[in-house]
Amino acid sequence: MKICIISSLYKPTIIGGAEVVAEKTARELQRRGHEVFVVTTNHHSKTEEVDVDDIKTYRIPLNIYSIYNLSDQSIIKKLLWHLIDLWNPSAYFKLKDILKEKKPDIIHIHNFKGFSGAAFSAAKKLDVPVVFTVHDCSVYCVRANLLKGDGSICTEPRIPCRFYKEVNSFFIDKIPDFVISPSKFLIDKLKYQGFFRDSEIAVIPNPVEKDLEIIEKDYITIDILYVGALSGHKGTDVLIRAFRELGDDNMRLHIVGRGPDEDKLKAISGDDEKIIFHGFLKGEELSGMYGKANVTVVPSVCYENSPMVVYESFAHSTPVIGSNIGGIPELVSEGCNGFLFEPGDKDELKSTLKRLVEDPSILKEFEKNAYESAKKYTIKEHLEKLERIYRGLL
Repeated sequence: MKICIISSLYKPTIIGGAEVVAEKTARELQRRGHEVFVVTTNHHSKTEEVDVDDIKTYRIPLNIYSIYNLSDQSIIKKLLWHLIDLWNPSAYFKLKDILKEKKPDIIHIHNFKGFSGAAFSAAKKLDVPVVFTVHDCSVYCVRANLLKGDGSICTEPRIPCRFYKEVNSFFIDKIPDFVISPSKFLIDKLKYQGFFRDSEIAVIPNPVEKDLEIIEKDYITIDILYVGALSGHKGTDVLIRAFRELGDDNMRLHIVGRGPDEDKLKAISGDDEKIIFHGFLKGEELSGMYGKANVTVVPSVCYENSPMVVYESFAHSTPVIGSNIGGIPELVSEGCNGFLFEPGDKDELKSTLKRLVEDPSILKEFEKNAYESAKKYTIKEHLEKLERIYRGLL
């Protein structure tokens, strides 16, 4: 099969899990004998055609700035960007030309921000099957995470947000032949909002690429790991405050990632030498952090879909303490491969961490269960399910 992967961002331009999943999928499909090409946005001012891991990748500039640079822009520029991104004619024509030239058998869309709903319009024009993997709430939330500007969860969308939803409903809703989500939570949210009620749907967890092995840990020092964006909706400040209040000399908190709140989080950390900021890590460096950690904390206060950090942690025999929100409880089983706590509840998180410090033996059983959980999420199983969907559509 010739397969086109469309993703807002793509290696090496990575912000979150969606582009990691898109890249893993593209590379594995190519390895399994399919012809794969990728179309993504470009933060430069011209269209580029490059090879990424021997996969033909088209990088096209589509708006007044790249989605990768979104957080650095003024309010006026952001408003203009979002107006263009309602339905971007430049994206439509550039994408349509590439698709007409390459003639794929399947078009698989991941995140579409930057392309706008025009990605679906261009795919429809080609009249080939379209698969859409939803990674967040982008189809009906401008911010994609259902959060207000003050960081609280949005329950009553404002008029501009309702307009945004209606535009996307018009351009996107009926086009995908098959919709995939890593979590049932997100599918239920989308259906409640009126999206994809007539589409074929499957819940397919995100893939783990690492060769699985049980990693032996030590408990001389309890190493707590956070991996993710350093921004308010991730709840990193809740974790830091809980850790600082514990004040245990046998604990270390390792924070991996970057983001707009980095300086603020370092200020909250004060001069606590037990809190170490490692910056953005990937590859072997990141794998080493997971392998060393005794527990990974996912303290999100937003509706996470199915965070890659949970899968990656389990793949390194590392249990997870996660917020009981979104798709996280579909992965983290209370008292089995980790613990759950109420989002934003510093005291509950502190109590859970204290329990582990006082009785590290709990972690031993959790490590085995984390390893067993990871077996359900191998990339081989993920790709076999994906290929079955592709063949069914053809």
